Amino acid sequence: MVLVALAVLAVLATGCGGGADTAGEKAPTGDSAKAGGASSSGKPAAAGTVDFDTVFTTEERFKRALPDPASMAGWTPKRAGADIEETPKPAAECGADTHWDCTSVADGDANFEEVGERALFDLVAYADKKAAQDACRKEKDWSAKYSKADVPPVPGVESHAYYRNAGGLDGLDLTMCLGTVIAQVRLEGGGSTLDPATAHSLAQVFVPRIQKAAAS
Repeated sequence: MVLVALAVLAVLATGCGGGADTAGEKAPTGDSAKAGGASSSGKPAAAGTVDFDTVFTTEERFKRALPDPASMAGWTPKRAGADIEETPKPAAECGADTHWDCTSVADGDANFEEVGERALFDLVAYADKKAAQDACRKEKDWSAKYSKADVPPVPGVESHAYYRNAGGLDGLDLTMCLGTVIAQVRLEGGGSTLDPATAHSLAQVFVPRIQKAAAS
């Protein structure tokens, strides 16, 4: 796998994805979650429009898809990066019980922090829509061992959400299956501070950016 750094923090402020690295406090909700209500164009994702054949295998496409500081007002960017597979594994080598991202061709993430709570955006790319759909089913089965989170549906996107607790860190994962990618919004914090409305709000930043990157 080849590591591709999307940007250092100073460059993030000009339009790449950003990122975070801490645990703790309360993420903004409602009006305070302004970052979550719109795409970079100011419009939410429209139902039935987040399907595409684009394969995400370039640094530039990940930079366009991952949230940036301008779209995450009130959040501090911490890091961003992407890994591009030189030789992706064929499904035949993965087996039925292998982790869901075995056949991925690339992945990228951008992490942000707000008053101690982390918002992590992760994008895993596949060679085609069928591979992405198969991986999404595996991921959902894998996540089902956790407690289901009541996150409202994201318009036009197949999604599922679960609370997770591992290594002393509480989290809420909202996973979305769209086109050739699996996108995830993760909140990490102190248990009761994990707000499904915030996860839903941040997803509405992420989805239009992915859609726009696919069309570019």
